[in-house]
Amino acid sequence: MDTAANLVLVGPMGAGKSSIGKRLAQALSLEFVDADRVLEARTGASVADIFACEGEAGFRRRESALLQELLAGQGQLIATGGGVVLSDANRALLSRDAFVVHLDVSVTEQLRRLARDRTRPLLQRDDREEVLHVMATVRAPLYAEVADLHLDTDGCTPDQACRMLLPCIQNAWHGVAA
Repeated sequence: MDTAANLVLVGPMGAGKSSIGKRLAQALSLEFVDADRVLEARTGASVADIFACEGEAGFRRRESALLQELLAGQGQLIATGGGVVLSDANRALLSRDAFVVHLDVSVTEQLRRLARDRTRPLLQRDDREEVLHVMATVRAPLYAEVADLHLDTDGCTPDQACRMLLPCIQNAWHGVAA
């Protein structure tokens, strides 16, 4: 049984990391931390604004520093941004210091879930479907590399996904008490 101090959700945008994460955190008596929201609160800027001012590289540097800080804590369920796995160092941290659940979703389902979303910087293009396919091709093996558990969330409500995940997490992970 894994005894990592924190539970971390990774996966593509629209997979349900935040909505499922809130429910899982409550069920597991963990503090819910949405890494993107923490970054926004600390900088006073939205993720889109950080991308606009600092570019993706600047955002990724901030994201990596925050991940390292968060993983030094314990008793948290951390919902990461979809690109957190792009960094070798982040993947090493996740593999070493967290119990990682990969929430997956098909591009078709992402398009449906994100149809009205205009806040995600990497999707502010006309070719959203192509962008999502490219990201899936690059990122899927990286999510798999760090994942201790995997769940495809296609067709699941957050409550259904939580009910499916909860026993799997409880059987595989015993978090360090806060």
